[in-house]
Amino acid sequence: MGGLPIIDLDRYLHPTSPSDQQAVIAEVREACQQYGFFQVKGHGVSLSQQEGLIQALDNFFSLPAEDKVKLSFLKSPCRRGYEASGMSLRDGDALPDSKESFYIGREDPVVEPPGFHGPNVWPDLPDHQFRQPVWSYYEQTSSLGKLIWQILLQGLGFSTTLMESFTKRPIIMMKMIRYPPLSATLPGQFGVGAHSDFGGVTILLQQPGREGLEVWHDESEAWLPVPAVQDVLVINCGDMIQKWSAGVYRSARHRVINKSADAERFSCATFWHGDFSATNPLNPDDPSKDTVGQLLLRRFGNQFSLSKEVMAAAN
Repeated sequence: MGGLPIIDLDRYLHPTSPSDQQAVIAEVREACQQYGFFQVKGHGVSLSQQEGLIQALDNFFSLPAEDKVKLSFLKSPCRRGYEASGMSLRDGDALPDSKESFYIGREDPVVEPPGFHGPNVWPDLPDHQFRQPVWSYYEQTSSLGKLIWQILLQGLGFSTTLMESFTKRPIIMMKMIRYPPLSATLPGQFGVGAHSDFGGVTILLQQPGREGLEVWHDESEAWLPVPAVQDVLVINCGDMIQKWSAGVYRSARHRVINKSADAERFSCATFWHGDFSATNPLNPDDPSKDTVGQLLLRRFGNQFSLSKEVMAAAN
């Protein structure tokens, strides 16, 4: 059993023959059917942006714990900011995740209930040490997420113009993550326990040379390690895409175990979902009229300790 395919998106972005774009669409479709995951090069996110982001993560996560906790995402009505190690525990896991995280999203000046639009919080660091490289990377991966959606739609036989029906003001969140060294975790503790992503497209940057991501492959009944290669990003489909595509595209379980005994590991995931009020654009006759927002609330409501009023909006 081989690893996840690496697809060169430059053939789609800058085709040299009429068949180049169709070849990429077919490769993405096959990967999403078989694995729910694939890797990309030629993606348009510069190496300097990737390296700048990794350095920014090091700058932030190296701050004293008391400074990070002041930015707790639990204090933000938009759930932006810092999540300490041990705060995330999935059903079935014996121990909470060892990771610590920092969340940002679209920068909107006013909080809009239930809180998926609003302002970010930023650490007290010089802009060039955190905010500028983080925001530059966020904007670039936001563009890449839209491109991946376009390719996925074409793989299902739809025109890219369908994007207009659910991407007027999409929810795009970014989660920056630090995993402690394996020696600093408890026996049996994961960096991130096995789970599938909730929604749309996920774009993942792994710190080069720091292994940890594993993807479950049903057919081989095995966890496939995903190497952390410089300038190669990892893409996967979430549960919402699996549902909207009637199961054509797969949402696969994955987990992270930092393989390095003595070195920390950084990664960053950009989640590109779609408009809060959007329902399944691929099937207007879908009997489920759940919106992106309702699905988000049902998946994350308990985890984020949202109010009863906010949870009522999911029903």
